[in-house]
Amino acid sequence: MSAAVVRPVPDLGTVVHDAQAPVAIMSSSFDVIILGAGMAGASLAAELAPQRKVLLLEVEDEAGRHATGRSAAMFFESYGNATVCALSRASRAFLEHPPAGFADAPLMTPRAAMFVADVEGLPRLEAMLSAPGAAPTLRRLTPAAAIERVPILRPEWLAGAALDESGCDMDVAAIHQGYLRSARRAGAQLVLGARETMLAHEAGRWVVRSRVGEFGAPVLVNATGAWADAVARRAGVQTVGLQPKRRTAVTIPAPEGHDIRRWPLVIDIDETVYFKPDAGQLLLSPANEDPMDPCDVAPEELDVAIAVDRFETLASHPVRRINHRWAGLRSFVADKSPVVGFDARAEGFFWLAGQGGYGIQMAPALARAAAALLLDRPLPADIAAQGVVAADLAPGRPALRGQG
Repeated sequence: MSAAVVRPVPDLGTVVHDAQAPVAIMSSSFDVIILGAGMAGASLAAELAPQRKVLLLEVEDEAGRHATGRSAAMFFESYGNATVCALSRASRAFLEHPPAGFADAPLMTPRAAMFVADVEGLPRLEAMLSAPGAAPTLRRLTPAAAIERVPILRPEWLAGAALDESGCDMDVAAIHQGYLRSARRAGAQLVLGARETMLAHEAGRWVVRSRVGEFGAPVLVNATGAWADAVARRAGVQTVGLQPKRRTAVTIPAPEGHDIRRWPLVIDIDETVYFKPDAGQLLLSPANEDPMDPCDVAPEELDVAIAVDRFETLASHPVRRINHRWAGLRSFVADKSPVVGFDARAEGFFWLAGQGGYGIQMAPALARAAAALLLDRPLPADIAAQGVVAADLAPGRPALRGQG
């Protein structure tokens, strides 16, 4: 009988199990096991690895296959609830000026976000502009000024607009790979292809049994995205009411005769459609949030049709061809804030879940906050200064009680 095939990946120190080969059990002990090697797990591993022995364990054969790899890759400080916006503000410095060696190119390039409204949406636009805690970078635009920026907007539809110039395109792949490299350089081990995992709490430590081996640690981090509640159930831990929701996106040819490179992301005030330049095309989405069970989600034809219809309602550019279509899962709890912290009812079980559609833009601050909470330290001062408090992230907070 031949041994299992385990392939080293030199730049990340990764091992990948070949599911077609016999299984070789490898036992190892760690301080922290992080389940899920998407953006959340990778960024936390990078923060923890200089101080703890960390295993980053992923069931897929590649890291970041699901939500991380399907992001619309946009950052702006006015996107999300108060906690999300605060974490995004606290992440900006890292994304603009990452540590030396983290990436070979800028992680962010400027891209404003423009909110648009028809007559019926004007009251909601005004409410956003005047809301307590509204981003200071958000300012009102006249319809004429909005059309000057994006000439395909329909003047007969557009009644008002607001511009947030804090926005940027993010290089999601570079951010994710930067965190994976940082984690490895600090001593973390990344193992891919860990299918058929079984979780148990035995003698004060968490044991993970999988096709790639058996691993143990006193702390188990649940950073499995849309699967976080399912993983909690397998671990015998009460869930937090996480709901994955499908979002669909497509790319279409850019309008002829227009230089779209400096166009902002355009989103209607009720977030029922948005579009933005993307590699010489337009990316558009119906901004749908359709409840789903966790899965390798695919786009629905109805969602694509809705995206096109809504786009053509506010823009004069007819959609004659779809270049590409895909879907991803954004996972929310009841109050749409992330869930970060130890579960009070399960020793050593740590949540890092519920990032919704904001996980990439708040990843640097969220990872540092999670590391502090896991290590029983105060939140970093710059994050606390933005108004983030541990109680607003805790898995046992009032908004989540009774949701599991």
